[in-house]
Amino acid sequence: MSIQLKKKRYYPVSPKLGTYLENYRRAFDIPVIYEDMHRFSELFPLYDRDGKDTLWKTAYYEPSIREELSKNLIRIYSLLKTNDVRVSDHLILERVDFCDFGNSRPFRIRIVNQFNDNYDHFYVKIADASRIYGLELEHILSPNRINYLVNGDTLIEEHIAGVPGDVFISEYFERPETNEVRIAKEFVKFNERSFVRLLGDMRSYNYVVDITPDFEDAQYRVRAIDFDQQSYEGYKEMYLPQFFLENAAVVQLCTDRINYRTTQQYQDEERTLINRRILLAHSRLGAFWEAMVGEEISPEENVIRLREELNHYHDCDSFSRCESMGQLVKRNLEISLAKTSSEQR
Repeated sequence: MSIQLKKKRYYPVSPKLGTYLENYRRAFDIPVIYEDMHRFSELFPLYDRDGKDTLWKTAYYEPSIREELSKNLIRIYSLLKTNDVRVSDHLILERVDFCDFGNSRPFRIRIVNQFNDNYDHFYVKIADASRIYGLELEHILSPNRINYLVNGDTLIEEHIAGVPGDVFISEYFERPETNEVRIAKEFVKFNERSFVRLLGDMRSYNYVVDITPDFEDAQYRVRAIDFDQQSYEGYKEMYLPQFFLENAAVVQLCTDRINYRTTQQYQDEERTLINRRILLAHSRLGAFWEAMVGEEISPEENVIRLREELNHYHDCDSFSRCESMGQLVKRNLEISLAKTSSEQR
């Protein structure tokens, strides 16, 4: 199935969300720098090692502007990594890349340690409320921890390492050491995790695969890297990675390698783990819902369409009383997890 996305509008950080971010140490006094990043003079296409266009462009800044940005970006990097603004002279800004291909129009910053030439990346993006809610839900409900900072219209995100999903599909599937059953299992769990919390647009280039060597075989984990479509679109299929054409090869692998009952087992396992995380983060999640449920983070027509589709999907009318995307996410989470509880009794 091919799904087309319209250009998404941005939603500013509300006072309630701002309070939540302060209470949970996500809001920091970092330079409000996103708009300043657009002061480049030229953009040059960035190609990978094989000469393929990456869709990123390297930004060139005039020396005086670059010097000012460099100080602020290294300070931000230090705060992101250590919660301290002290900057060491051995860190330098090597490169700034810009991507106008996606909704978030991010800048990717490369910082290099001059002692050993090791480099690291982070991202500067618009502080869009729906995206921030997506980052928080990933941090609370998934097995992954998320590191980010917010101030004003600036959102700083830590780089999430892994093999890009599209690269993994095209280059790793045919390798003899690749364990196809484990890949299928992890994609089923990722598909379930995405739908339960209504994270949309998880086509292959919006997630990575983290590969960890084990004593007998490799372990895999599929990790979302783009949270721009957190509970924004009005179509249920947007929240099920299995429906994206870009994931067709993975869906076929799941069909070939695991049967229906095993698929159900993996879905139950993932919902059980989410339930345990909710119990551990009960207070934080309560504060999160207080900020999210009453907030507008999607057009009204999207909310209306999605609540109708979720009613049909779950064969209920529980979503009819939901008037916001936050309420839909909360209700979908409750109903999805209740299915596992009733099945286990």
